[in-house]
Amino acid sequence: MMSKPRIPPLGTLRAFEASARLLSFRLAGEELGVTQSAVSHRIAELETILGVKLFERLPRGVSLTDAGTLYYPYMRDAFERIARGTALINRIGTTDDLALETYATFAIRWLIPRLTDFRKVNPNLAIRIGTSQLDWELNIDSSDIGIIHTTRPERMNLHYRLLVKAEMRPVCSPQVAARIEGDAGAHALSRVPRLALYTSPEDWGTWLEAAGIADTAQAVTLKFDTYLAALQSALDGQGLAVAPDFLVADDIKAGRLVAPFPLKVPQPGAWYMICRKERVGETRIRQFERWLVEQFGGATSA
Repeated sequence: MMSKPRIPPLGTLRAFEASARLLSFRLAGEELGVTQSAVSHRIAELETILGVKLFERLPRGVSLTDAGTLYYPYMRDAFERIARGTALINRIGTTDDLALETYATFAIRWLIPRLTDFRKVNPNLAIRIGTSQLDWELNIDSSDIGIIHTTRPERMNLHYRLLVKAEMRPVCSPQVAARIEGDAGAHALSRVPRLALYTSPEDWGTWLEAAGIADTAQAVTLKFDTYLAALQSALDGQGLAVAPDFLVADDIKAGRLVAPFPLKVPQPGAWYMICRKERVGETRIRQFERWLVEQFGGATSA
């Protein structure tokens, strides 16, 4: 049976990671609270253990050798994982909240109106909601779970639970709908402004292609970064907006918005609940995931 490779002392690895990141034994020492000489000795110990030279000592600072360049990403990732794990344990130990991060649109137009139902089923679990506008602003490392829309559910460190593959349709206020009543197709669209997302420019093109209508970019009069803003504009009677059906279902039911065209088309991608894979079995996460899936009619895992 092969023995596991020896792991060098943690102090030598911390000295190496800091020195490689800062390219300075002096700065590494200041960060670690030890002298420059202590850092130098720890690096020398690590080089002896590994049997390779990790740094070139220069008149001002240091530079990584080929071996040091190869070793550094592993140490950086290892210490980042330790930091994330420590932050997670600290958070779990200080709060019983479930920290959720999602888009402002999803939170305001779908999630928050349904939280009363969740509280009835799970009265002892508090939800802490953080909102972002765009995908790349979401940071799952600082939250327990996230709710996102994506066409690429492929990050290896994440668990994706499919919530819904939405359909999209144009919606507008009843007043705007009255202006195009009796018209159809391109003629109807030419009579009212179009509201679009510059962060999701394919929405209108996808619907128009399915409807067999030529896409005229000049017809778009207002562009927004979120469905939240575009739908508020539609509610204010400023034009037609294309949006996922589940985000507008309550407004259509209440008569605040109207869907003047029967055609609905699949939204590219799908909506998922995400969490880090190692956390998928936690009770709080499982509770909320189960409730979410029930709300969307029981989707299956991605």
